[in-house]
Amino acid sequence: MTAEKKNFNFLIAGVPYKLRSSHDDATVQELVDFVNNKMNQAMAVTKNGSFQNAAVLTAMNIAEELILLKRKAQRELDKIEEKTMQLSLELENSKNNKVLNN
Repeated sequence: MTAEKKNFNFLIAGVPYKLRSSHDDATVQELVDFVNNKMNQAMAVTKNGSFQNAAVLTAMNIAEELILLKRKAQRELDKIEEKTMQLSLELENSKNNKVLNN
């Protein structure tokens, strides 16, 4: 069962947009604020003030954050998997030693 979608109107860097989303109002506002902050940062460093250049720079910055977070999450998952395998082997060895000693 999918959540009901609502229409949202918002501004990004002063440009009006409409969005249809199943997210709650607070989540949509958080997304809008996040993108707006990134756009404002990009507009501040874009030499000619081009909205298009700022939008591409914003997309690149968000993509960078996403990719770095995904890499970090994968490293953490790899560590957990390695530790799980290690504990599993230790448990199996402990079980085998107990059987041999009895």
